Amino acid sequence: MTKICKGGFEREFIREQREMYGIAYTQNILSGRWKYLILWFLKNKERRYSEIKSFLSDISQGSLTKQLRELETDGIINREVYPEVPPRVEYSLTPKGKALIPIIDLMEEFGKEFGEKE
Repeated sequence: MTKICKGGFEREFIREQREMYGIAYTQNILSGRWKYLILWFLKNKERRYSEIKSFLSDISQGSLTKQLRELETDGIINREVYPEVPPRVEYSLTPKGKALIPIIDLMEEFGKEFGEKE
């Protein structure tokens, strides 16, 4: 396997392992305990930070902020700050983020079929 550095993947790996690179790139974007659930929660409409925090009740403020920043840096979500007092911040999916939703939906279906039954 290859080393993933701050700037991304080694060029040689991208060139020589193109098929594997696609999987590794997607995994790198989605790495993080909460990112899948954040994307699922944003799939139908934009949400405020407080809504996401309430939905993911077990996540710390620091972890949520980190996950949201990483998703924003990767171009998966938009962060819109409204000039109000107090400031209102809303998160939504970018076109790149919307392209990940079929993957999230397949994960949901897989879990329903093969996950623990009640």
